[in-house]
Amino acid sequence: MIESTIRFVLSNFTLSLLVIGLIASLIAYAAKPRPRDRRDLIEALFSYFLLFSVGFSFLYNFVMHVFFGEMAARFIGWADSPFQAEVGFASLGFAIIGFLAFRGDSGVRVAAVAGPAAFQLGAAGGHIYQMITAHNFSPGNAGIIFWTDILLPVIGFTLLYLQRRYGTGEEITRP
Repeated sequence: MIESTIRFVLSNFTLSLLVIGLIASLIAYAAKPRPRDRRDLIEALFSYFLLFSVGFSFLYNFVMHVFFGEMAARFIGWADSPFQAEVGFASLGFAIIGFLAFRGDSGVRVAAVAGPAAFQLGAAGGHIYQMITAHNFSPGNAGIIFWTDILLPVIGFTLLYLQRRYGTGEEITRP
């Protein structure tokens, strides 16, 4: 039971880190002194989304593709390739911008949403192509990672919009 839970959490890291980020944001919001308002909630949700779903998620992706490339390729349903390292180092770049955006200003946050979103939506298109042409329904191609490649950009752009609508965040006390 424990082994299968750990395997699920690590194999579905994008979902796992999204949930951890949500929990962290709710704790940060609850710990904030009253009065709290919607801007404080949006800031907590957005900052921890950036920390976990961009920073830690892409850092994990970097480690898996660079140091465990053969295992990552098998999980995705691919042959191992030197291209894995390129994907890994691109992921490292996104991780760094995610960490900077956690406490960064709105400009850094736009970059931390837009860059990874282009990568993830492009990956989702690649997953669809592989499902159709190669019948690749491996968990790393057609499982939770496929759905989070679509969902995480939607969440990121939604939080970016909400922060712009209700306040840029610069005047908000960070959690």
